[in-house]
Order: sequence, then C-alpha cells, then structure tokens
Amino acid sequence: MAASSPEGVLETQDGKRRQFGNRFLSDPARVFHYNAWDNVEWSEAQAAAAERKVQENSSQRVCPEKQVDYEVNAHKYWNDFYKIHENGFFKDRHWLFTEFPELAPSHNPLTDLPLDSEKSEVSKDRSGEDGLGFTTERHGCSWTSCGCDTQGPPVEETVTRELSHLEICADEFPGSSTTYRILEVGCGVGNTVFPILQTNNNPNLFVYCCDFSATAIELVKTNSEYDPSRCFAFVHDLCDEDQSYPMPEGSLDVVVLIFVLSAIVPDKMQKAISRLSRLLKPGGVMLLRDYGRYDMAQLRFKKGQCLSGNFYVRGDGTRVYFFTQDELHALFTAAGLEKVQNLVDRRLQVNRGKQLTMYRVWIQCKYSKPLLPGVSREVPVPHTT
Repeated sequence: MAASSPEGVLETQDGKRRQFGNRFLSDPARVFHYNAWDNVEWSEAQAAAAERKVQENSSQRVCPEKQVDYEVNAHKYWNDFYKIHENGFFKDRHWLFTEFPELAPSHNPLTDLPLDSEKSEVSKDRSGEDGLGFTTERHGCSWTSCGCDTQGPPVEETVTRELSHLEICADEFPGSSTTYRILEVGCGVGNTVFPILQTNNNPNLFVYCCDFSATAIELVKTNSEYDPSRCFAFVHDLCDEDQSYPMPEGSLDVVVLIFVLSAIVPDKMQKAISRLSRLLKPGGVMLLRDYGRYDMAQLRFKKGQCLSGNFYVRGDGTRVYFFTQDELHALFTAAGLEKVQNLVDRRLQVNRGKQLTMYRVWIQCKYSKPLLPGVSREVPVPHTT
C-alpha cells in the first residue's frame, strides 16, 4: 500500500490529488496505520447499535418554545458562530475539484458527468475540532484568510440594503455578461468560492455566493481574494420565499450545496430546492454533499437535543439534519431534476494519537435539469488562461 500524504490524502506520482475510494481496510490490525479508510462496510450489529443510539437520543425532544426560538433566531445563532470563529474553523475545500469536476476548469458538466455506479469518495471531513478529537462540518461553511473590522450600521442591515436596491432582470444582473455561472448556497466565509476563483482565471466564469449569516458574508467581502468583477456575495435566507435571488431563472450552470441543506427545517427543504432548480439552465447541475443517517455526529447527540426525527440542535444553537439517499432523491426529483449520482460515502476516520475510530456517513448527489427538446448539449465551459 502506498504511503499516505498529509491528512491521508493520496497523491499520484506527479503530485496531483487522487480520487478517494482507493484505500480499503482488509486487516483490522492495521486500522491505525492511516488517518482514514474508504467504503467501510458496517456489520449488522454496528448498524443496529447506531439505530438504538438514535432512538435513545431522540426519546426526549426540545420543548416547543425553544424550537420556535431556534427557528426565529437562526440568523443570530449563525452570526454568533462566525463572530466567534471568523475564518478559523474550516479549511479550503480543494477536494471539490476531484469529487465535483463540474467546478474545475475545462470541464463540461453536460457531457462528462460520472454515472451513479462510479465510485466517488471525498476527503475526510475538513472542519474544526468539536471535542474529544472528533470533527464535524457546519452548515456548508468555509474559511480563507481574511479579517473584518468595520464601523457603521450593522452588517446585516448594510448588506440587505445593498441587495434591496438591485433590480433583477433577464438582460442585466451581476454576471450577466458572463457565460458560465456558479452559485454556492451557504458559502460561509468562502472556502468553496475562493478555491474556484483561484483555480480558474477565465473571464467568462462568474461565481455567486450567499449565506444566512451577514457576518459570514462580510468576511467574504473583506477577504483580499474577493473580486466584485468575478464574484457577487449576498445575504440570503434559503427558506424565505419572499427574498429574490440576484439572477433570473434559467441563468445558472451549477448550484452548490455543501453541508447547508441539513441546517434548515425539514419541512422547508422542498420549496428551497425547487426554487434553486428554477435558477438552473436546462442541462445545469445541482451538487450536494451533506450528512448521512447514523453519521458519528448524529450518534454523539444527547437526550434533549432532538428537535424532530433525525433533526437536532447543537450546543451553539445551530441545527443539523441527517439524510437518507431516498429522502434526497425525493427532494431533487420533486423539483424536476434527474439523478446523475446519489452515493453514500462511509469512511472510517482515525485519530492515531488518541487511538480513536470515528465512523462518518455522508451523502453526495448530482442531479441535472432536463434539456429542452432539440437543445444541443454543448455549453460554454470555463477554462484557465
């Protein structure tokens, strides 16, 4: 077996990052030889134990009054999170270019989508410490070096006012002169957006990014890498049907949802996905990476933190849902999208220093918007210059 590079990331001889899914644990005695193992199969006993744990931590629900508070003040809890952590909680998601080639230069998302049967694994969870050496992703959030020390009106009020003056029409909107447009929902402080912009210098690429937290968006906009001629960051509530997006329907090539859908109330997910689907061009794709049922993070919750079935609140007031493949498939297809990929990624992460094993479960999806009859599959593709 090849030696591992830092963080267990496999590399080819030319130093490029290799697709995950190439390291399998055949000898349990070697479990602590690497930081992570791919495609780990659970035994029946392990699956049953996980189900019992979820039944146990779901037996006592958060009281209705507190549930209302977590919903009404969700923006406050996320703003507090970013005020505390700023850009120090997460790392940049460079693994996205391997797992989602649609975001990489010189890739045609309509003619080169991998099939659902193809193995596709992503890097181990790239996130901050969350006690006892365990790590968890948060809300599709991000990182990158930046700082924020501004004076004047509250951040949320300022950004919202700027967006309210923006008139959206089919002919003129941010990025209207470009030909390849990507939107990341739940961008956090830019850990997906900035790697995309750094990797691709094509002037025909434009990236939109939005987040529920005005603090996060201010961190994105004050980052030295932020270029308004190539990127538009804005505050947006994914669940607010009265809020408009700064681009017309049918204008996006890619929508990215990385650990964000799980942060909203389950009964609001369908309308949110349906609205995003309408923003896609025919042939455009929606990319999702999120928590799967019985992930380690779900099993670690205590009694009294469950809001509803498989939906929990963390100690900082932010919330998280744990999906099944069928649930996500139903959401996407009800929005008029067609399945390209819907995979469960079961990884065994290892803390070799503390001799701990951590079983992670994530789901990775790619769904495309059907092409109109007679429309060619050729689309403009960004490329590096």
